[in-house]
Amino acid sequence: MWKKSLWLILFIALLAGCSKEQANPNDTLNQYAEALAESDYESMYNLFSPEAKDKYSEEDSSLRLEKLYADISASDIEMNIQELEDEEIAKAYDEGVATIPFSVSMNTMAGEISFDYEATLTLIEKEDEKDTWGINWDAGFIFPELADGGEIQISTNQPVRGEILDKNQMPLAINDTVYEFGVIPSELGESEAKREEIARLLGMSVDSVNASLEAEWVEDNLFVPLKTIHPDNADTVQQLNAIEGVSYREVSGRIYPEGEIAAHLVGYLRTVNAEDLEELDSTEYTASDKIGARGLESLFEEELRGKKGATIQVTKEDGENIVLAEKEAEDGQNITVTIDINIQDKVFQGFDGDPGNATVIDPKTGETLALVSSPSFDPNDILYGTSSNLWSDMEEDELQPLLNRFSSTFAPGSVIKPITGAIGLKNGTIVYDEGIEIEGKRWEEYKVTRVSTSNGPVDLDDALIRSDNIYFAMKAVEMGGDAFVDGLHSFGIGEEFPYTYPISDSHISNSDNLEDGTLLAHTSYGQGEIEMSALHLAASYSAFLNDGDMIQPILLTDEDKGQVWKEGLVTKEQAGEIQESLRKVITEGTGKAAQEADFPISGKTGTAELKLTNEDSGDENSWFVGYPTDDQDVIISLMVEGTKNHDRSSAVEKATKILMDIK
Repeated sequence: MWKKSLWLILFIALLAGCSKEQANPNDTLNQYAEALAESDYESMYNLFSPEAKDKYSEEDSSLRLEKLYADISASDIEMNIQELEDEEIAKAYDEGVATIPFSVSMNTMAGEISFDYEATLTLIEKEDEKDTWGINWDAGFIFPELADGGEIQISTNQPVRGEILDKNQMPLAINDTVYEFGVIPSELGESEAKREEIARLLGMSVDSVNASLEAEWVEDNLFVPLKTIHPDNADTVQQLNAIEGVSYREVSGRIYPEGEIAAHLVGYLRTVNAEDLEELDSTEYTASDKIGARGLESLFEEELRGKKGATIQVTKEDGENIVLAEKEAEDGQNITVTIDINIQDKVFQGFDGDPGNATVIDPKTGETLALVSSPSFDPNDILYGTSSNLWSDMEEDELQPLLNRFSSTFAPGSVIKPITGAIGLKNGTIVYDEGIEIEGKRWEEYKVTRVSTSNGPVDLDDALIRSDNIYFAMKAVEMGGDAFVDGLHSFGIGEEFPYTYPISDSHISNSDNLEDGTLLAHTSYGQGEIEMSALHLAASYSAFLNDGDMIQPILLTDEDKGQVWKEGLVTKEQAGEIQESLRKVITEGTGKAAQEADFPISGKTGTAELKLTNEDSGDENSWFVGYPTDDQDVIISLMVEGTKNHDRSSAVEKATKILMDIK
């Protein structure tokens, strides 16, 4: 009996040995493909055969692959395996070797790369564990062209940045020659005095100069760049050239021909920072690249910058180059705006350095002819200036030259009164020549004060000419908060402002309603909490020149001209009546300074008080929105800040001079 038991035990043991589970080479290669897709390079290396690990360290293989893929910006990596059939697996087990074809595809900085290759796997037998397969990895897994040696070479081609042009193709931002100054260490020597002089002329610190000279790549006979200078800075160029060891080379740089005149509109370039690199496409930006910092340069960064070109190739030991992928650079697009730089210049000069902002539009086409913020700065100084105190000087300047005023909103003061009048005409609260009795200079119930008393009933015409706050407050209270808010909405106030450039939306109040009677009364004449941009005001006045239709302002020359933003704000007759009153504002009312022009001007003056409460007496902003009465080819909307407490010309005086210069 015991013999039978022994044979049974031996049979079971033999059966167990024969049924040991076989490893599948397909599974091993699929694990490699999964690790590759997930960028799990450590797991990839663990799948190598012992022979492959002896030949290639992790740094020489999977980590090399990781670095290379990062260098070429590889993405969407897919590895497709032509799996072995059961019969092929059985044969591979007998031979201890499996060969499996596979293909790889990926996107790179130079375009798509795909290739076919074969993986050889070695059976790794284990006594007490399941057998495994190890991949006989070689450099061909990176790219087949590397299988028998060679190095990957990557080169990039920079695109030419698009230019920014005005409507007449005058340059606002162009690419031109600038001077990159630097030193040759062997010629400079060790003189500390020289380095201090160079640092002073370039607006750098001596430590910065020394840091550049002590960089790892620096050699005695190599040119070490320090700073780029605008060629117009002739004195600095001459003084630098007089120092032994200093030289320069001509390079292409961004130039802003109009300087401070269009700085807030156009913007400037700055060097890409670490935060940018986390957010931007790594195939298009590196730490040495420039990016739009503000204005049109930033707004149209994607269109202006173009796309880099790149070549990825394998260089063999014999000098042969095998191109794996190649993509030509795509130059950036030019951006052409409706701005007329001649008008922009005249408007900017008209401020004479005073703080404020102005917009000029064509009321028929909607083209924006000028967007001005004063004071300003020269973007060329930011890129190429040699003052070490440039930023601190601008930030500490009480006039805030870095502030873009034309993109902001402000209390409109009395220039809103034609809009309030139009709302009343539209909803029937106001009849143009129907007057109301107003006694005295103050309406105590709502704490509204007017500049002058009236000698009889006040109608809309008289109220606009004399800029009667009480008339508009009474009419707003009469129509009610809801009706007035609806009317303001009809002019786009309190709604998103549809414009290419980011102009702040005008708003009615902090609560978006006018339920409070006092707030309603003060809003009617441009105080309270209402704020508008100069551009929105200019567009609003276009309704009076277009039979009641408000023009849609545009900034790009390829946008459709003559679009209507808001229709039927007043009738054609009512628009004509408001036009008559706006002319009388100049001939009989608050805008008499505009009679200095040798052609008729129509418009509305305004004063916005800057105070925290109704009882405060703060500074004032001066407004004027107007146009040439006969031609009606431009509307100017202009604000001057702080005219009460400073010796500054009023908005109507500045606007009149500007219109005379334009005409």
